[in-house]
Amino acid sequence: MILVTRLNGSVFAVNPDLIQRVDATPDTVLTLVDGAKFVVTEPLTEVVERVMAFRARVVATAHALEETGTADVLELPAHPDTHTTTSDTDGDLPAPVPLHRRRP
Repeated sequence: MILVTRLNGSVFAVNPDLIQRVDATPDTVLTLVDGAKFVVTEPLTEVVERVMAFRARVVATAHALEETGTADVLELPAHPDTHTTTSDTDGDLPAPVPLHRRRP
């Protein structure tokens, strides 16, 4: 996931694998494969750099898995406009949800 900012200042995460295109018209518009559009404050080049960094983390993690059999998940860099705060869970994430194959 990459973090981007809406025009109203709220930060949200988007899966870069679902981005179909990014337009600068002059506002930056993310168009997802399902047709959803989001106008964000980051310039087109910044969005592209964040997607490239995301993909680099995926490749680096996969490479580490191949080399050692285990890999530390590389942390997502903090969004420049957000301030880190401590939470009650000390950053623990919930258990992953098991995935199931779709029925034909």
